Amino acid sequence: MTSLNHTPVQASQPAPAIGLIIIGDEILSGKRADKHLPKFIELLTERGLQLSWAEYVGDSPERITPVLARAFASGDVVFSCGGIGATPDDHTRQCAAKALGVPLALQAEAKALILERVRDVALEQGLPYEPDRADNQHRLNMGMFPQGAQIIHNPYNKIPGFTCQGAGQGMVHFVPGFPVMAWPMMQDKLDVYCHSWGAAPKRAERSVIVFGAMEATLTPLMEAIELQFPGVKVFSLPSVDHPQWGKHIELGVKGEESLSAEAFAALKTGLQPFKVEFGPEMVR
Repeated sequence: MTSLNHTPVQASQPAPAIGLIIIGDEILSGKRADKHLPKFIELLTERGLQLSWAEYVGDSPERITPVLARAFASGDVVFSCGGIGATPDDHTRQCAAKALGVPLALQAEAKALILERVRDVALEQGLPYEPDRADNQHRLNMGMFPQGAQIIHNPYNKIPGFTCQGAGQGMVHFVPGFPVMAWPMMQDKLDVYCHSWGAAPKRAERSVIVFGAMEATLTPLMEAIELQFPGVKVFSLPSVDHPQWGKHIELGVKGEESLSAEAFAALKTGLQPFKVEFGPEMVR
């Protein structure tokens, strides 16, 4: 596994938008809680990066294929978790090929790694290595990737993931649904990207609790702050029954650290004519 210290470096190219796709009926049914989204955000934050979007989809080829087609057309860097095995409910490899308009093909390096894993398991169990046995031949389906795909090394059990790029320059990295495999694979890919992107500017979120205001009244101010400070996003989170603050609005800004500080000061100044009451301020 690649290991980097994530101190900021000069980026040779800007980071594109980053997306995450999580595939599996077990997530949508609640049978399993998704752990990928918070972990991926953590991995990005450690590297000064930010998630632009995320999407969940069940084990339905009719839904997976258009989701992947959009990712391939997006120009974004996207990670897709789940559905790359070889059981009947695994459709991601086939859907990726369909979205790209290419056939599936047994990737040579993936084949070698899968057979290496078969050999390792046989050795561990004291059994003969039988690559031509029917179940071992079936395992090779896990190396059937869209034609032209590149592998992603799996440090846990050697069964690889894969990467494909679409005509729209969307780069999609496919990893297993198991966190113990997926997270090191995602981390390694992000570390490679950081060599060319460098670390993004440190971002901060600043907000204040506001009492006695309505969102509709504050909207023109919010729009004006975004126009005055390009790159800063203004947010408003109303609550009617907060256990500590009761009815209030958490109003704030998020963006590059120094710019967000300027925008937040402007936001508080802009609130003064509204005669609102202020609660605590927060910085994240």
